[in-house]
Amino acid sequence: MSVTCVSYTADGWGVGEVWHDGGRLVWHELPRAVAARPLETPLGTRAWARVYARETPTQGGEAHPPPSRATLAANRSRVRRKTEPEVQRLVDRVAGYFQGERVDFAEVTLDLDGWTAFQQDVLAALRRVPYGEVVSYTELARSAGYPRAQRAAGTFCARNRFPLVVPCHRVVSSTGLGSYGSLGLDYKRRLLALEGVTL
Repeated sequence: MSVTCVSYTADGWGVGEVWHDGGRLVWHELPRAVAARPLETPLGTRAWARVYARETPTQGGEAHPPPSRATLAANRSRVRRKTEPEVQRLVDRVAGYFQGERVDFAEVTLDLDGWTAFQQDVLAALRRVPYGEVVSYTELARSAGYPRAQRAAGTFCARNRFPLVVPCHRVVSSTGLGSYGSLGLDYKRRLLALEGVTL
């Protein structure tokens, strides 16, 4: 199987990437301004994604970089740029979200190979948080069946590689917004504002 990477532009947000292996979402990089990226550079998109990942702990960080030939299993090591119809539909829906459309990503299949039962339970609980609503880390842990694991739930959110589809921006601390890695709290506020939430 091969992985398809598609870049997209969200007006007012920047450029993001969706990595898909045909049937499953492998990685999603939220859009960010690319003004710091030189127009002419020897680094390709994957190399820039890895540079951004080192700066973006909310999307995997240096320990969990975006997919590349080096990080994908051998049976999925062919990285292609061609857009497949199901990938383009997902990209169009992500772009619609950033234009303020109410988008539901519940049916998007995720690459969860190697995930623990805890991670899958937190993921399922987080995907149940409705558009326009927020929960605390404690409420997320409780909803996942682990009432005393709010810190572990927070760590899960910090390493989320499927933002929007697994809406970690809808999880807040009991005293405010919580965190949102290198994208920052202003980015998290903007995402919540798109959904009509102000904190």
